[in-house]
Amino acid sequence: MKIASVHIQNFRKLLKCNIDFSKETTLFVGANNSGKTSAMDSLGKFLAGRGFVFNDITVSNRTAINAIGSGWEEPECEMPEDVIQFEPVMPQMDIWLEVLPNEIHYVANIIPTLKWPGGKLGIRLALLPRDITQLFVDYREAYSAARMTEMAKPSGSTTINLFPKDLCEFVERKLTTYFAIKSYILDPAKYEIELPQPTSFEMECFTDNPLKGIIRVDIISAQRGFTDPDVSGGEDKGGRQLSAQMRSYYDKHLDPEKAPLPEDLEILEVTEAARKAFDKNLEDKFAPAIQELERLGYPGVADPKITLATKVNTSETLRHDSAIQYALSKNDETLKLPEKYNGLGYQNLISMVFDLMRFRDDWMREGKAKQAHEDTNVVIEPLHLVLVEEPEAHLHMQVQQVFIRKAYSVLKNHVFLKKNPNFSTQLVISTHSSHIAREVDFADLRYFKRLSESVEYNVATAKVINLSEVFGKESETSKFVTRYLQTTHCDLFFADAAILVEGSAESMLLPHFIRNEYPELYQRYISILNINGKHSHRLSPLIEKLCLPTLVIADLDAAEKDGHHKAARPQRNKELISGNYSITKWLIKEIKLDELLDIPIESKVFAYATPYAHAIRIAYQTPVMIDFNGSLVEALSSTFEDCLVYTNYELFKNIKTTDKGSLVKNVHDSIAESDSFDDVHEKIYKLLREGKSDQKAEFALDVIYDIDPKEITIPSYIAEGLEWLQSLLRPEGEVNV
Repeated sequence: MKIASVHIQNFRKLLKCNIDFSKETTLFVGANNSGKTSAMDSLGKFLAGRGFVFNDITVSNRTAINAIGSGWEEPECEMPEDVIQFEPVMPQMDIWLEVLPNEIHYVANIIPTLKWPGGKLGIRLALLPRDITQLFVDYREAYSAARMTEMAKPSGSTTINLFPKDLCEFVERKLTTYFAIKSYILDPAKYEIELPQPTSFEMECFTDNPLKGIIRVDIISAQRGFTDPDVSGGEDKGGRQLSAQMRSYYDKHLDPEKAPLPEDLEILEVTEAARKAFDKNLEDKFAPAIQELERLGYPGVADPKITLATKVNTSETLRHDSAIQYALSKNDETLKLPEKYNGLGYQNLISMVFDLMRFRDDWMREGKAKQAHEDTNVVIEPLHLVLVEEPEAHLHMQVQQVFIRKAYSVLKNHVFLKKNPNFSTQLVISTHSSHIAREVDFADLRYFKRLSESVEYNVATAKVINLSEVFGKESETSKFVTRYLQTTHCDLFFADAAILVEGSAESMLLPHFIRNEYPELYQRYISILNINGKHSHRLSPLIEKLCLPTLVIADLDAAEKDGHHKAARPQRNKELISGNYSITKWLIKEIKLDELLDIPIESKVFAYATPYAHAIRIAYQTPVMIDFNGSLVEALSSTFEDCLVYTNYELFKNIKTTDKGSLVKNVHDSIAESDSFDDVHEKIYKLLREGKSDQKAEFALDVIYDIDPKEITIPSYIAEGLEWLQSLLRPEGEVNV
């Protein structure tokens, strides 16, 4: 049995979102405040019984709730007979299970019809009024009493709004009193047709939890506090120390006093002998004090005699901060420190792995837990769902990767599970770490996208994108993008925007440009991807699916029109073309160099054809006017490097450098030794294009070494692109295309 998908409605930012589950590990990724935590909390609240609060209801639905209350406040309002008014605005979750034929006995109480053919089964869990009549009556009485009291105030006194001023305020204070989870069976025949489907109120389940005995849920929360060793009273309040976790595990699975087995008898005998020896020692040591008390006349003849008796509880031996220690030397066993003095990263890693082991053994009723459940005949659930929030806390990237590689195998490392594959485990992890995302198959990523306030929804919401569906099944593009992202830029999934560049020089200098000239953009999380122009368009389906604002910084790559499009020095009226795929095939779709040089700025911006439109803009070299010996001349560039030189012509002309191998000095010499601009143009073109294959990177490094980036004027085509991106990301103007 597996969870195929969940559909969440009206829960915080998740107004309407569907999340497909992978068979083993599902990873929630996305920028900050994109809804990942909301999704994890919704799973915990609907499936694990965590309590709801009023703020779990999507904020935009408060208007509709108050509208219900306004109707109820009318004197002639009829008493509602059902909860249908609340159903569209209250939190709900549809859980769709994939059930095998031999698992029908687990789901007998949620099968919609005796003709059910097997496969998908759906249950809707909704937070709805327990008793709509009682809610109606109590709210009307409270509201009427509050208004009557307000009307009775003396004239001229301060206006005051007594509780409840509206239905939202009443529900906020009394949510758990009047609301509870109700469950309804869904129609599997409509799974592919209608998502979400309307609630069938006549298909309500009459058990408290129809998924009890089917799904076991365990959670590792994001808020994992570890004790500060320098704080007095270092008791671990959150139970996150390994000693506390081991004590809990010992109590449930290992305690020899619970349902003793033959192998427990030896330790029980030793413990009893130790207790008697300790009692004898205490009796001898306390004898003088007790005798002194008896000489005072107490206890008397009729009073009970004072005796000492101890109880040795083996689990108590783990109840102190030195119960778990770490050896610091291989040769000297005395060199140890308590666990709280170990690094936070290792504490977190060990804590999480031990939790996973405990979850697995609790599910399998391992050890003493099995005897504890024999009397109640509790059946092991066929599905184990484990939720882990932000495991990367305190972990450096290699340890993050170790955890994500091993987590699922730890949960399945049990003899029974290896022999019984029908008992399934599904691991769901939310993360902000690109290092964790890199270790997971592309098809297992679920991207949470922030959606801005719109005409339809007056608050920011979120949508979830199944990345396994971006490129289709096993396409060459899918394979390329997956390999590329897994080796370079998984941070794309956590970014506010992306910038695609074509060379090492741009990727080295662009961060300096942003930091020095674009403070608002610098405050955003921008993912800069270095990808060749031949391949950048392959990211288009992913960028469009992520609805990610994107700036593509491309090179014109002037080339001859005929033959094999041999690279050429850019000039007007020479029938040259652009050899850049992003320009000619993906976005601009114009090949003629003369046309490209004069295309207006607005024609370089494109909007995605999606319901959540975000823009993409291309930027490539534009003509630069420079002062050459008192005359203005037009300098045409083919790449970032020569455009940088022409934009900073005076800087390169006057720079002082003695590094003979520096490309910066070679550029300076080329300018100084030329009598005409055409000569400069030719020399710069050859100098920055011919030679080593790593010429771009070498030039950027030489520039950074010889010139303070703050002194560099940003080429206008890049400056225009960065200004566009910065304005696009301002809260007051999200999409301005």
